[in-house]
Amino acid sequence: MAPLRFAANLAWLFQEQPTLPQRMEAAAQAGFRAAELGFPYACGAAELRAAAEGVGLQLVLLSTPPGNQEKGDMGLGALPGRQPEFREALALAVKYAKALKCPRIHLMAGRIPVGVEREAASAEMEATFIENLRYAADILVQENLLGLVEPINSRITDPRYFLTTPEQAAAILKKVGSPSLKMQLDIFHCQIMDGNLTQNLEKYFPIIGHIQFAQVPARNEPDSPGELNFPYLFQLLESMGYSGYVGCEYKPKGDTLQGLGWLRSYWESHGLLDSGS
Repeated sequence: MAPLRFAANLAWLFQEQPTLPQRMEAAAQAGFRAAELGFPYACGAAELRAAAEGVGLQLVLLSTPPGNQEKGDMGLGALPGRQPEFREALALAVKYAKALKCPRIHLMAGRIPVGVEREAASAEMEATFIENLRYAADILVQENLLGLVEPINSRITDPRYFLTTPEQAAAILKKVGSPSLKMQLDIFHCQIMDGNLTQNLEKYFPIIGHIQFAQVPARNEPDSPGELNFPYLFQLLESMGYSGYVGCEYKPKGDTLQGLGWLRSYWESHGLLDSGS
């Protein structure tokens, strides 16, 4: 079984460094060979590409711009009436992805408007999301990029986020029907909303395009106290033949580097300690 390939999420890890280029350097020095960027748009694409290439880091995931965060936006994909803004955000994400040689874009669904009940908003928001995903899919297939939709839990992290379960995401992807779109499954969110991780990973494996993780419930390192048995989960992914990247999207309890003992142990157990992953 091939070992997993881990990507440092630089929106969460290496916050000791103030800029993305500095975080890239820190990640590479820690042994990572890949990174996720979150929202990289405050930094020029050329600068980011030079920084990544300078330290030998593959950039594997970025997200579409969230919209107006001061007004509570966290994505635009499912927001009725804001399709033009979604298309602008997608265009910028595609521009960055191409410049950075980053093959995956997380197409953020967004939040249910304040004061609107989830059930009342569901049908219109789903229709809008499907419309926007079909538009995105046509562009992504031309650019040889993969679009991802991620269920985010509404119990702890974001009570108003529209896309909340793997089942909901799978149903929407089926309706869109494009091979250039897949599910981004974060084990942290999936455990909180659905549990049943072994069966869910097996059930949705054919449509999973990217995996992320953090311990539950505090969202810290995988070897921190919590509900999840990560040695088992990592072995499960290996046994399933998962060949993509596994994003480390967790909140370090302290210094990022000091919290990477779990990763060094994994590398050592797979004979990778000198080369990283």
